[in-house]
Amino acid sequence: MLKGNKRWIYIAVPIFFFWFFGQIDKLGISIIQTDQGFLNDLGLTGADKNAKIGMITFVFTISYALSNVIWGFIIDKLGARKTGILGLVVWAITMVIGGLSTSYEMFILSRIVLGIGEGMMIPICGKFISNWFNHRELGRAQSTWLAGNYLGPACGAVILTIIIASFHWQAAFFLLAGFNIFVVLPMFIFLTRDTPEEHRGIDKNELAYIRQKDTKASTKKQNFAQDYRYWIVWFGMLVASFLFFGISIWLPTYLVGSKGFTREAMTGITSLSWLFALGFVLVCGFLSDKTKRPSLLATILFLLTALFLTAAILSPQPVMAGICMGLAMGAQGGVFHLSNLFMVKFSTPETAGRAAGLMGFTNILGGFSSYIMGWMVDISGGDFGPSIIMLIIASTLGFAAYLFTLKREASELKLENLPPNHLAL
Repeated sequence: MLKGNKRWIYIAVPIFFFWFFGQIDKLGISIIQTDQGFLNDLGLTGADKNAKIGMITFVFTISYALSNVIWGFIIDKLGARKTGILGLVVWAITMVIGGLSTSYEMFILSRIVLGIGEGMMIPICGKFISNWFNHRELGRAQSTWLAGNYLGPACGAVILTIIIASFHWQAAFFLLAGFNIFVVLPMFIFLTRDTPEEHRGIDKNELAYIRQKDTKASTKKQNFAQDYRYWIVWFGMLVASFLFFGISIWLPTYLVGSKGFTREAMTGITSLSWLFALGFVLVCGFLSDKTKRPSLLATILFLLTALFLTAAILSPQPVMAGICMGLAMGAQGGVFHLSNLFMVKFSTPETAGRAAGLMGFTNILGGFSSYIMGWMVDISGGDFGPSIIMLIIASTLGFAAYLFTLKREASELKLENLPPNHLAL
């Protein structure tokens, strides 16, 4: 059954868990910051507590985004496998430091180092996908590892809530360090290689399929930086990061503080929201391969995000408002998937690391979103309404940007569908 498909075991499985646990490391803070013991131990109290909470994600995403660019060049030189092993060791160390933190400043430092270590996640996966999969299965390959991106936090919300309730918030960090060392690191060491040619488990038939050329593609691909659509996607990813971090980091606090949810109900809605994101990723992976219209899909997703956020503000029912916020977050999960698919499409195996690094830099705006939303909630007396309106405006900007890609995408699809004898004329 696995004959000819071993790439899905050697690459897709490790990077699935790479993101599964990496995203819990990154976004589990949204659950932990609702714990009163955590807030008291780190001095996150007073009139500016939400701004200080937002600063935790702000410093993380700044270091994460800036390091993305650097990691892109390193991965192109060092290789995805060695870089991933290095990063996993850094993650584990920073998780332990986070759990041992006795002050706000010490915890902030741990998040900065974690951001640097996790900055290689997008470039690594872009490099692996570019090297290991046939051009016709890029959408499915991307959605496989991106599934971990959302299934991880969905499960993590439940796991972290149970761990914090049973023990203490520090235990959550120690548990995550153990997952990285004893689960993900061995997978990278024993399963992955930088290219299928280096792997003894790949036979010549599977290798031939992976290296099969796209006969419909141009034989000379321009540098990704010269294609204006890459920069539109880059801007769309910038907006998506602003939206995604703004919603995901503050959703648990919004549900508990603004809508009066219990911890158990908050956990349920938060997990459901991440499952929405997973659903959007899987559907977009299928539709992008089927329709060859990823730009159109991204345009629709930005429009849906604006509509879901508007419904959240207008809904008088707390549960419905929470679900609408979760659907908005899910739609941006679809945008994130499509953006990474575009990155592979516009680059070559030699430049995939740099293209992904620049794309990953867009996460910098996610940090601003987390801080700005916290600050706006403080000055609004705990009201999330103004900050959600800000997110609606951001969604509209993403929608408008992608409109400029639709005409060329439609033209390219029309050319692809022309019979060969017509093209020869």
